Amino acid sequence: MTDNPAEVVEETTHPPRRSGARVRRQAVVSAVLALLFGVPWWTLVAAGGWPVPVAVIGTLVFASALIGLPILMFTGHGKHRDGPSVLGDALLGAIWVLFVWSVLGNVLRVVLLAAGVDDPLRSRIVAVTVILVAAALLAWGHFEAMRIPRIRRVEVRIPRLGPGLDGLRVAMITDTHYGPINRARWSAGVVDRVNELDADVVCHVGDIADGTVQMRRAQAAPLADVRAATRTYVTGNHEYFSEAQGWLDHMAAIGWDSLHNRHVIVERGGDRLVVAGVDDDTAAGSGTRGHGQDLATALAGADPSLPILLLAHQPKQIRHAVAAGVDLQISGHTHGGQIWPFNFLVRLDQPVVHGLSAHGERTQLYTSRGTGFWGPPFRVFAPSEITLLTLRAG
Repeated sequence: MTDNPAEVVEETTHPPRRSGARVRRQAVVSAVLALLFGVPWWTLVAAGGWPVPVAVIGTLVFASALIGLPILMFTGHGKHRDGPSVLGDALLGAIWVLFVWSVLGNVLRVVLLAAGVDDPLRSRIVAVTVILVAAALLAWGHFEAMRIPRIRRVEVRIPRLGPGLDGLRVAMITDTHYGPINRARWSAGVVDRVNELDADVVCHVGDIADGTVQMRRAQAAPLADVRAATRTYVTGNHEYFSEAQGWLDHMAAIGWDSLHNRHVIVERGGDRLVVAGVDDDTAAGSGTRGHGQDLATALAGADPSLPILLLAHQPKQIRHAVAAGVDLQISGHTHGGQIWPFNFLVRLDQPVVHGLSAHGERTQLYTSRGTGFWGPPFRVFAPSEITLLTLRAG
């Protein structure tokens, strides 16, 4: 099943056919899977000179995993079944870590070769090292993914901010990804930590869940207890895999301002701040009627002399913010890469992976590593965060 609802509509209105594009896509996926599983299999099993029973069992394990991963993903995420989704996600994360450290393990192989260590001892040292490192990182990464995120405190100086708003506290959560693993208790813990910050504004910057409101209502329920004078939410790309409008309506029903290409005004000490939000970058192509990022509409009616805080799920939406003279855009989406070294691949699609950055003459961008996780329940060298932005007047 495709992740793009628009493609679902197209496939239901035309007879299914094996187009050249689909064949090429399947060939790419097959090649990626072969590489992901093939490199660890060769590093851990084939090159080790193990006794025949060990080699056969190892090969069967990798073959079963290779066949099982697409089956679990299709029956899980493709059919919206949580059990297979959990298993498929965990397997995907595990094989990615094994692949990465198998590649690095073969660097160790070269070092051992130069040191005069012969096979099969050389290959067995590499295999055992890779297994131990991968197991340790997966255990640690799972702990990091499931824990209540740490607070990341950042001060942002905004020259146009009036003195009455100096010190305004903006708490930011994003990419909660309520999904196949029931994290209702985790969600309540996140809300408790956010409330401890005593923020003036709390923002949820998209990817609230993987699934519909009906599927994830219990996990999202604690968001109703967030305490702040202003609570704002925008859609991320994952809302457009299920029901974006449903999540906008749900958040509005529990007292949040759903910024579907609109803005609200925050006022303190006689000074005002425009807090605007736009739909995700993928909204227009999702097939969801009436959705698509529209910053001009979001800012319509706002005093152009006022500073602007913009919620936009993806960092690459910064180009629109710069053109509109936005002072600060806050985004998520990247997860900081989530499992190293995926951050380098994320950087190919996004201008920033995490942190505060400057764009154009006026605009700043803060990109969060995300509060939750997507898919594989692991975070390796990319810790989650609840962000507290303290705005300072120029």
